[in-house]
Amino acid sequence: MTKKEFDQIPKTGQDCLRCGRCCEKWGSELVGRIEDIVSWIAQGRKDILQHVGIRFVDGRKKNGLDISVEDFPHVTGIDYWVSIQGEKMRHCPFFLRADDGKAYCRIHDTKPRVCARFIPWNERIRDRALNCPACRDTAP
Repeated sequence: MTKKEFDQIPKTGQDCLRCGRCCEKWGSELVGRIEDIVSWIAQGRKDILQHVGIRFVDGRKKNGLDISVEDFPHVTGIDYWVSIQGEKMRHCPFFLRADDGKAYCRIHDTKPRVCARFIPWNERIRDRALNCPACRDTAP
Protein backbone atom coordinates (compact mmCIF):
# COMPACT_ATOMS: atom_id res chain seq x y z
CA MET A 1 0.00 0.00 0.00
CA THR A 2 1.35 3.40 -0.93
CA LYS A 3 1.43 6.40 1.41
CA LYS A 4 -1.28 8.05 -0.69
CA GLU A 5 -3.54 4.99 -0.40
CA PHE A 6 -2.87 4.80 3.34
CA ASP A 7 -3.71 8.47 3.83
CA GLN A 8 -7.00 7.98 1.97
CA ILE A 9 -8.26 5.24 4.29
CA PRO A 10 -11.44 6.63 5.83
CA LYS A 11 -11.59 6.91 9.59
CA THR A 12 -14.38 4.99 11.26
CA GLY A 13 -16.22 5.25 14.54
CA GLN A 14 -14.95 1.84 15.57
CA ASP A 15 -13.01 1.78 18.81
CA CYS A 16 -9.77 0.00 19.57
CA LEU A 17 -10.13 -2.39 22.51
CA ARG A 18 -6.43 -2.04 23.42
CA CYS A 19 -5.64 -5.72 23.03
CA GLY A 20 -2.15 -4.79 21.78
CA ARG A 21 -1.99 -7.56 19.20
CA CYS A 22 -1.16 -5.17 16.35
CA CYS A 23 1.63 -3.52 18.38
CA GLU A 24 3.04 -6.90 19.39
CA LYS A 25 2.99 -8.17 15.80
CA TRP A 26 4.12 -5.11 13.85
CA GLY A 27 5.58 -2.74 16.46
CA SER A 28 9.17 -3.65 15.63
CA GLU A 29 8.74 -3.56 11.84
CA LEU A 30 7.80 0.08 11.34
CA VAL A 31 9.33 2.17 8.60
CA GLY A 32 10.11 5.66 9.78
CA ARG A 33 9.09 8.99 8.34
CA ILE A 34 10.89 12.33 8.27
CA GLU A 35 7.73 14.04 9.58
CA ASP A 36 7.95 12.04 12.82
CA ILE A 37 11.64 12.85 13.24
CA VAL A 38 11.05 16.57 12.69
CA SER A 39 8.31 16.55 15.31
CA TRP A 40 10.40 14.65 17.86
CA ILE A 41 13.38 16.95 17.35
CA ALA A 42 11.13 20.01 17.82
CA GLN A 43 9.65 18.47 20.97
CA GLY A 44 13.06 17.51 22.35
CA ARG A 45 11.99 13.85 22.54
CA LYS A 46 15.41 12.29 23.08
CA ASP A 47 13.69 9.31 24.70
CA ILE A 48 12.21 8.48 21.29
CA LEU A 49 15.05 9.63 19.05
CA GLN A 50 17.52 7.35 20.83
CA HIS A 51 15.56 4.38 19.42
CA VAL A 52 15.57 5.59 15.81
CA GLY A 53 18.14 4.47 13.25
CA ILE A 54 18.91 6.72 10.29
CA ARG A 55 20.52 5.48 7.04
CA PHE A 56 22.15 7.80 4.51
CA VAL A 57 22.85 7.77 0.77
CA ASP A 58 26.59 7.34 1.37
CA GLY A 59 26.05 4.27 3.59
CA ARG A 60 26.52 6.05 6.90
CA LYS A 61 24.22 5.33 9.82
CA LYS A 62 23.30 7.59 12.70
CA ASN A 63 21.22 7.37 15.80
CA GLY A 64 18.20 9.68 15.86
CA LEU A 65 19.86 11.72 18.60
CA ASP A 66 22.62 12.69 16.19
CA ILE A 67 20.54 13.84 13.21
CA SER A 68 19.99 17.44 12.19
CA VAL A 69 17.70 19.12 9.70
CA GLU A 70 20.67 19.50 7.33
CA ASP A 71 20.90 15.68 7.17
CA PHE A 72 17.33 15.17 5.88
CA PRO A 73 18.03 15.48 2.13
CA HIS A 74 20.58 12.65 2.44
CA VAL A 75 18.39 10.18 4.37
CA THR A 76 17.55 6.94 2.56
CA GLY A 77 15.84 5.15 5.42
CA ILE A 78 14.56 5.50 8.96
CA ASP A 79 14.20 2.48 11.20
CA TYR A 80 11.95 2.22 14.24
CA TRP A 81 13.00 0.72 16.70
CA VAL A 82 16.71 0.26 17.41
CA SER A 83 18.67 -0.21 20.60
CA ILE A 84 21.14 2.38 21.85
CA GLN A 85 23.83 0.18 20.26
CA GLY A 86 22.08 0.47 16.86
CA GLU A 87 20.67 -3.08 16.73
CA LYS A 88 17.13 -3.69 15.52
CA MET A 89 14.79 -4.31 18.47
CA ARG A 90 12.27 -7.14 18.45
CA HIS A 91 9.57 -5.02 20.06
CA CYS A 92 8.50 -1.42 20.42
CA PRO A 93 10.26 0.08 23.46
CA PHE A 94 7.18 2.17 24.23
CA PHE A 95 4.66 -0.68 24.35
CA LEU A 96 3.29 -1.36 27.82
CA ARG A 97 1.08 -4.24 28.89
CA ALA A 98 -0.57 -2.95 32.07
CA ASP A 99 -1.86 -4.92 35.04
CA ASP A 100 -5.39 -4.54 33.67
CA GLY A 101 -4.31 -6.60 30.63
CA LYS A 102 -4.70 -3.69 28.24
CA ALA A 103 -2.00 -2.35 25.95
CA TYR A 104 -0.80 1.20 26.29
CA CYS A 105 1.60 3.37 24.31
CA ARG A 106 4.04 5.31 26.47
CA ILE A 107 4.38 7.93 23.71
CA HIS A 108 0.71 8.05 22.72
CA ASP A 109 0.69 11.85 22.47
CA THR A 110 3.41 11.79 19.80
CA LYS A 111 3.59 8.21 18.54
CA PRO A 112 4.67 7.56 14.94
CA ARG A 113 2.15 8.51 12.31
CA VAL A 114 1.95 4.93 11.06
CA CYS A 115 0.79 3.88 14.54
CA ALA A 116 -1.61 6.77 14.98
CA ARG A 117 -3.23 6.12 11.60
CA PHE A 118 -3.32 2.31 11.84
CA ILE A 119 -6.80 0.80 11.51
CA PRO A 120 -6.69 -3.00 11.83
CA TRP A 121 -10.31 -3.43 10.77
CA ASN A 122 -9.76 -1.68 7.44
CA GLU A 123 -10.34 -4.31 4.76
CA ARG A 124 -7.21 -3.36 2.78
CA ILE A 125 -4.86 -4.02 5.69
CA ARG A 126 -6.84 -6.41 7.87
CA ASP A 127 -4.84 -9.36 9.09
CA ARG A 128 -7.36 -12.05 9.93
CA ALA A 129 -4.66 -14.09 11.68
CA LEU A 130 -4.22 -11.22 14.13
CA ASN A 131 -7.66 -12.08 15.55
CA CYS A 132 -8.23 -8.51 16.69
CA PRO A 133 -11.23 -8.44 19.05
CA ALA A 134 -12.28 -5.00 17.74
CA CYS A 135 -12.40 -6.21 14.14
CA ARG A 136 -15.75 -7.07 12.67
CA ASP A 137 -16.67 -8.72 9.41
CA THR A 138 -17.42 -5.26 8.03
CA ALA A 139 -16.43 -1.79 9.13
CA PRO A 140 -19.20 0.15 10.90
